[in-house]
Amino acid sequence: MAQAQGGWTIAEYTRPDGESPFQTFFNGLTGRHLDDAAALLLALREHGNMLRPPRSKQVENNLFELRGYQVRIFYIFCPGRRIVLLDGIIKKTNEIPKQELKRVRQFKREVEGSP
Repeated sequence: MAQAQGGWTIAEYTRPDGESPFQTFFNGLTGRHLDDAAALLLALREHGNMLRPPRSKQVENNLFELRGYQVRIFYIFCPGRRIVLLDGIIKKTNEIPKQELKRVRQFKREVEGSP
């Protein structure tokens, strides 16, 4: 993804096998979910770390979720005004499923280069 006027660059996490979990998630969206995700990404590109609830929420240290009606997109901030999209889910409950959280934490560790 390209750099926005505000200076934020959005990239996608890519697994060692070349798959982008976010791209797989995004490509599977339709209708309202697709519209939500697109609007959230535009807001993130424009506002970066100034995006606040209800559209963005911190999950834990340097792990955030974009929040649509049911769409959740997980991302982190990296040096150089760079945002990395990790993955997304369609969330139907208030809590993030433990297996999903475990998975995005692993992606975060891989991007940050920590074990």
